[in-house]
Amino acid sequence: MKKYDYLIVGAGLFGATFAWHATQAGKQCMVIDRRSHVGGNVYCETMEGIHVHRYGPHIFHTSNKTVWEFVNRFVSFNRFTLCTKANYKGNIYSLPFNMNTFREMWGTVTPIEAQAMIEAQRYHGIVHNLEEQAKSLVGDDIYEKLINGYTEKQWGRPCSQLPPFIIRRLPVRLTYDNNYFNDSYQGIPIGGYNPLVEKMLKGCDVRTGTDFFDGLDKEWQDIACRLVYTGKIEDFFHCCLGKLQYRSLRFEQEALETPNFQGVAIMNFTDRDTPFTRIVEHKHFETFGDKVYDNPKTVITREYPMEYVDGSEAFYPVNDATNDGLYKHYRSMADAQKDVVFGGRLAEYRYYDMDKVIESAIDVWNKEKGDM
Repeated sequence: MKKYDYLIVGAGLFGATFAWHATQAGKQCMVIDRRSHVGGNVYCETMEGIHVHRYGPHIFHTSNKTVWEFVNRFVSFNRFTLCTKANYKGNIYSLPFNMNTFREMWGTVTPIEAQAMIEAQRYHGIVHNLEEQAKSLVGDDIYEKLINGYTEKQWGRPCSQLPPFIIRRLPVRLTYDNNYFNDSYQGIPIGGYNPLVEKMLKGCDVRTGTDFFDGLDKEWQDIACRLVYTGKIEDFFHCCLGKLQYRSLRFEQEALETPNFQGVAIMNFTDRDTPFTRIVEHKHFETFGDKVYDNPKTVITREYPMEYVDGSEAFYPVNDATNDGLYKHYRSMADAQKDVVFGGRLAEYRYYDMDKVIESAIDVWNKEKGDM
């Protein structure tokens, strides 16, 4: 007799959300992860008394009240609001693009003045790539100083070779509003993300440091009725059609003998010559105002984009026509699998915000529940 109803591969937000719903319904779940910890990319480490976002900054934001109420049943959230800054050769600009940015760039004061500057520089032709898309939104100056170099570092190729959809949702506001997101709810879990995921996994048999492909891929049907797979979709099929492309990241962390290094949680470096794309100062996610000086130290992370190679972490799918075409073939193979559920950013080969991962996992569980 099989011991588990579900074997869930991946202890990130998708796997944990699905596992919680299944457990509440009386199902027995084993959750495995090849990393030494649960939480996936939202995992936090503690350094110098500061919660450090190990795999890059994660700011929870959503307009989905169901998702917001779901995460708040496990943890409380603080009032953090993302207001990013950009450093272009020592000059500081506000992000997302708003009246503060335009004043810093051109000295404009009113929306009419800013709109006139953008209109004078705007690209009006047919949009074929990211460069043309960006210039159609904000013109030449902002593109050259705040988009071009950063984006080429991030994706490892010229903006003229990148699809326009990457930047299509770029916020451009004619108001003095530095809030990066327009969502109804925003914040960081008090105490970091680890308690959120750990509470979601309560009642499950959790095994970290366990790679699905070290034998479980051939044996899982002996121990579980259903499989929930959140890893790279091509790996499940042993890359039989070829490998999908990703971008990866390298993180360089440093503890500093200063209470306040850059005065903001995230500083983007948008020139080509700076090898990293941003510096994250983690204490600003959870410490506000003069309280940052209560801890005489700080922790920063420099983030370096890099090509994905086997053994590194796959952070961003390269959703161009070639890769998306290959993914569709893998997706067809996945849909034909009996008793296997594929979900999450790697299994679906798409970039997900955290709330969308949770929303997707809830939707998948509801379908599972309906099929029972």
